Amino acid sequence: MLKFNGMAIRSLLLKHLINQKMTKIFLAIAIFATGLTQTSFAQDNTNSSQLPQLLALYYNIKDALVAGNANVAAAKAEVFVKATTGTNAKGLTESNIKTLAKTAQMIAGSKDLKKQREHFSDLSNEMIAVAKTTKFGDKPVYQAYCPMKKASWLSDQKAIKNPYYGSSMLTCGEVTATFQ
Repeated sequence: MLKFNGMAIRSLLLKHLINQKMTKIFLAIAIFATGLTQTSFAQDNTNSSQLPQLLALYYNIKDALVAGNANVAAAKAEVFVKATTGTNAKGLTESNIKTLAKTAQMIAGSKDLKKQREHFSDLSNEMIAVAKTTKFGDKPVYQAYCPMKKASWLSDQKAIKNPYYGSSMLTCGEVTATFQ
């Protein structure tokens, strides 16, 4: 039979209590850290989903200009402007957002197709600047260039559909870069 003195029993009990407290502290820290991680992932998903949304809205403006429809281009540009309000996506600076909103507003405020296409060049330049530093999503983004207009634009397709000249020079241009 084992004999324990009072000091040995107290020492064992103290070690056991310390281990229990340490386990509880560890579990509390783990739960807290898990909560922080989930919150930051949720925020990252919100922020990162805004970039593909802006790109899709940009494509809508481009497609309206390709079709030569000034009314649709203005309406799509207005939707783009509204989408920039409150945008805080990673990769977009305050300056990017302001410039995107301002140039899209100029497209939205005009019913003159020629002027819309001029403003679209500025909008495209800003979107290209963002594409060079930020990933928009999983799909490739193509940068195309029109030598007649000396202007670029972004597209979700390799096939050239020129927003600067529409049907009069639909296939004028070439893909100059691909952003993955």
